[in-house]
Amino acid sequence: MLHALINCFKIPELRQRIIFTLALVVVVRIGASIPCPGINPLVLGEFFKQVIDSQDQGSVIGLFNLFSGGALENCAIFSLTIMPYISASIVMQLATGVIPSLGKMVREEGGRQKITQYTRIGTLILCIVQGYLLAVSFENPANIPIFSGIDQVIQRMGPLVPEPGIAFRVMTVITLTAGTMFLMWIGEQVTDKGIGNGISLIITVGIVARLPAALVAGWQVFVPPAGSGREPISPFVLFLLLAFLFAVIASTIALTQALRKVSVQYAKQVRGNRVYGGQTSFLPLKVNYAGVMPIIFANAILLFPASILGFLFPGSPTANKIAAALATGWLHYALYAGMIFFFSYFWVAMVFNPIQIADDMKRHGGFIPGVRPGETTAQFLDFAMTRLTFAGAIFLTVLAVLPMIVQTLLGIPSITAQFFGGTGLLIIVGVMLDTMRQAETYLLQRHYDGFLRKGKIKGRTSVAIGGGSNAISERQIAWLLVIIAVIALAGVVLSLR
Repeated sequence: MLHALINCFKIPELRQRIIFTLALVVVVRIGASIPCPGINPLVLGEFFKQVIDSQDQGSVIGLFNLFSGGALENCAIFSLTIMPYISASIVMQLATGVIPSLGKMVREEGGRQKITQYTRIGTLILCIVQGYLLAVSFENPANIPIFSGIDQVIQRMGPLVPEPGIAFRVMTVITLTAGTMFLMWIGEQVTDKGIGNGISLIITVGIVARLPAALVAGWQVFVPPAGSGREPISPFVLFLLLAFLFAVIASTIALTQALRKVSVQYAKQVRGNRVYGGQTSFLPLKVNYAGVMPIIFANAILLFPASILGFLFPGSPTANKIAAALATGWLHYALYAGMIFFFSYFWVAMVFNPIQIADDMKRHGGFIPGVRPGETTAQFLDFAMTRLTFAGAIFLTVLAVLPMIVQTLLGIPSITAQFFGGTGLLIIVGVMLDTMRQAETYLLQRHYDGFLRKGKIKGRTSVAIGGGSNAISERQIAWLLVIIAVIALAGVVLSLR
């Protein structure tokens, strides 16, 4: 792999793209450290330090800070991150499947540009709304359930906003909106002139930026500093935890790339003196077709009531209890897992259209061996995708709940537990594989070795499911993931006892 990284800088075009991407990444990190005017960043920084030290499981605010790469902790101009753009993109993608006129626009020439423009307008609206709500939260953080405990910090260090008022709110909305729109522009520039998907890279950089702090917080749990009064944990537990981490990462890579290859044959067609078709191809059906979207939907739905209750009923004990129940505890775990499983099927039902795929295959003379074209093919694809989605939903549910389980069993801070699964790990794995795929394309075009000597990334090679004599079924790979997780967690529990 080191040889491949060196080769990347031997290709002029690829070298320019990598340097351009790294330069904009530096700009993103600088923007995550510049505080908004009118805010005392030391107060919020001290609050987040207490959240990490107390190993608080109410990770609503911690999860938001994780995706911002510490920008929220610094009250930075990039505190909203790129999430408004992601939310607007998800809404537009769902709308194209529900609204016929938008779905027709996508298939027309120039329709994609119009959808992109609508997404930018939606991003601007979301930035204004979220920026105003965040400004109000900064003015009265003690009344917001997600900032529980910040009142003690304010008593010691002074108010978070020394001069609240309409001027502060307008200035904060303009600053945060400009920051997010600038991030959106950076993401588009990286996609066009850099390497990888720019928007995804911005999110990944923000998550990876918290890795050093996560390592330090995790190390202090196993090797407590002098005078803390805590006894060090057995090194065997640390070894099992690292083995479990590698098992989760390996399983995430395998399941992210796993797909079922459905054979498709095309009939020969003679047009003039040329013969078209007569070839055999395959239709890839991904096990994890929904990707990270079900986890994002579940997080958004669980975070929304806690945030709204704080604005509607500030300081209410009942509202705080409801917000706490939705943020942590077994009720949170059960709702979280159930929503992820449900939204896995919901996203596939919204995006995957077996009828349209069957019609396109029939129009181009393609058919699945043993299956009649048309409605029968659509039913076959729907049945196959339903079975694959079941395996993918189990995988997402287990992966999303793993950080909470690790945090509960070992008392690891939430900032460290987030790297044992969940949205962050899925995004990091997916973006890294996609970036390596693009870089490897340049290497193979110039006759260089890829990231492995054979020219293909073994970890990125798709796992064929149900596509040959040596293939495994989607049910077997789902059970394999469950068994690995159960064995690893059992080992951790036994070692603690």
